[in-house]
Amino acid sequence: MVREESIHSQEELQRRLATRGFHVAQPTLSRDLRDLGLAKTAAGYVAPDSTGGIPARVPARDHAASRLERALRTYVRSVGTAHTIVVVRTPPAAAHPVGLAIDQAELPEVVGSIAGDDTIFLATASPETAVKLAGRLNRILERPRSSRRAQA
Repeated sequence: MVREESIHSQEELQRRLATRGFHVAQPTLSRDLRDLGLAKTAAGYVAPDSTGGIPARVPARDHAASRLERALRTYVRSVGTAHTIVVVRTPPAAAHPVGLAIDQAELPEVVGSIAGDDTIFLATASPETAVKLAGRLNRILERPRSSRRAQA
């Protein structure tokens, strides 16, 4: 949404998300903006790639893993396989941020990805790799929140 529209405040973003069916509290939105690495400029919020990357205080690998986990747990409805493709289903308009988080995590099983409106296709080198990747993503989705924090 930030890449497609000029958004100048958290309140404006919160309203636009609500019109797309995503109702989010302001503290959660603020945390998500930080986790996604969005920066507020005079022109509005901008995505990390347009500002030169993520904040220096957060190691890139840790940031990408955290962003991936948060995106999966927040938006993903299901993960399955179709031969060498992993199919990730999200609510409408959520596939792009999840796909971006997957791409930035640089998962070794992923050869390439395509994100639509509510579906992401992750290409892998073999059906076995697709099953392995789907299992990895599903384990993140199924992990209790308390053990996630204990591992951090």
